[in-house]
Amino acid sequence: MDEKAFYTESQATKPAQLNCPYCRQVSACQLKWLVRTKKDRIPGGADERDRARFAKAASYMVLLDDKASCGNMRCRKTFDVSGIKTMAFI
Repeated sequence: MDEKAFYTESQATKPAQLNCPYCRQVSACQLKWLVRTKKDRIPGGADERDRARFAKAASYMVLLDDKASCGNMRCRKTFDVSGIKTMAFI
């Protein structure tokens, strides 16, 4: 059984304070996250190995955005998102 069958997927946006490497200003950016929430019951057709994997599964979030744009009106350059973990357990 595929591991994606254990989760319900949704997207969410969360604010993050990021430093622009060009103008050195801090701005609040909205980053997109993929939220995978563990289902309350195991899907049908699972064997013993799938039941063990489902028991160890936990809800988590994965960062989808890898670039952000500067909030400064004079700069507006895009830069790589760094300093933020790309995966977070809920």
